[in-house]
Amino acid sequence: MSETYDLIVIGAGPGGYPAAIRGAQLGMKTACIEKELLGGVCLNWGCIPSKALLKTAEMAHKVRHIEEYGLSAGELGVDFPAVVERSRKVSKKFNRGVAGLFKKYGVTKIAGTASLLGDGQISVESSEGTTVYSAKHIVVATGARARFFPGMEPDGERILTYREAIVQTEQPESLIILGSGAIGMEFAYFMNAMGTKVTVIEGLPHLLPIEDKEVAKVVEKSFKKDGVTIQTGVFAESVENTGSGVKVTLKDGKVFEADQCLLALGITPNVEGIGLDAAGVKLERGFIAVDESYRTNVKGIYAVGDVASRGAALAHVATRQAHICVERIKGLHVMDLDDANVPSATYCQPQVGSVGMTEEAAKKAGLKFKVGKFPYVANGRMVGAGTPDGMVKVLIDDHSGEILGAHIVGADATEAIMEFVLARTAELDAETVIETVHAHPSGAEANLEAVAAALGVSVHI
Repeated sequence: MSETYDLIVIGAGPGGYPAAIRGAQLGMKTACIEKELLGGVCLNWGCIPSKALLKTAEMAHKVRHIEEYGLSAGELGVDFPAVVERSRKVSKKFNRGVAGLFKKYGVTKIAGTASLLGDGQISVESSEGTTVYSAKHIVVATGARARFFPGMEPDGERILTYREAIVQTEQPESLIILGSGAIGMEFAYFMNAMGTKVTVIEGLPHLLPIEDKEVAKVVEKSFKKDGVTIQTGVFAESVENTGSGVKVTLKDGKVFEADQCLLALGITPNVEGIGLDAAGVKLERGFIAVDESYRTNVKGIYAVGDVASRGAALAHVATRQAHICVERIKGLHVMDLDDANVPSATYCQPQVGSVGMTEEAAKKAGLKFKVGKFPYVANGRMVGAGTPDGMVKVLIDDHSGEILGAHIVGADATEAIMEFVLARTAELDAETVIETVHAHPSGAEANLEAVAAALGVSVHI
């Protein structure tokens, strides 16, 4: 007879493990099935180790410009394997942390590959054989993997996805990156700072296509200044492993060559081989179709994170979805997730943080709004810190004073954007931001000044 649980979660990434822990906190007998490492892609091959690498890159950049601070140092040396090893240690620490949280809250960890059987049953294949489990509620949180297209299949040696790139200990002399979203730009910044010759190719008109155009231009200017080659407006046709390197051919016939190519072209949900057909679960655009409570069309089966049809493919979205899903299973009243108030964060330097509408989107929607901008070069804290490149840009509705969108590019942008995220979530207007006293000198003052500029009351620009 199969072991029965109140809740079983398939996948232990940033959607899965919070769902399991929250379920256990709410008194449910809970298990979490994971075929690889606790923490999923984010903790082991994405968000967490990449931020460790990016901190090293930031420090390397600072050392190369240390004379600007009145200091001197010898020539910078890079021990690339040691840099990667540090990032792996960070990941392992947090992997152990998830295991510790499972133990603390009584979540049963089940190692193996799960497949839905229908009627609340799940088979799990492991090295010890196949075991069947039952649960009243099943949350699918299997995440996603790197997307690629015909003619540019990864081989793990010359043509890479983020999973191979983030753990390799041999540094390439040259690297082509296809795609300039967060993953592409963060790898570009890191590898360039380590001394690799980097080329970024983006098929759309500008880098960071989902971000505000003005913000993207600031990043592009900074990258070019640091020696990164940028090609926008043309898609790649093919990527070929030549044996000694790679050859990337664009649709306009232009050819780029390098030691390696990183595919950063988005994600594909992991819906194959998990028994969705057997359980009768419907898909929508290749993702598991869910409602605002993350329920599928099958009673007792839910989906959160990158595999679900709702929400951006972001770790923090997956985590919030997990909380909403499990808390509603227990009958708690929880607000729907408002996708318009989800922050976007890119951790290259300069960083990018944004929430809400871009100027282009607001115009397309026919809204009447004011734009306020404040450059970091006019902010004492940023200039004193040696990080004057960047700005804050806000869009304020003409009639209501609502903050329609906020876009920050520069040092600590991914932290600074949270003031606007909170303001939008709490439905605070522009006047409230102005009336909130900001510490001086602080980078956050640029947020205040951008809002003030939009309303025509700034005294610092």
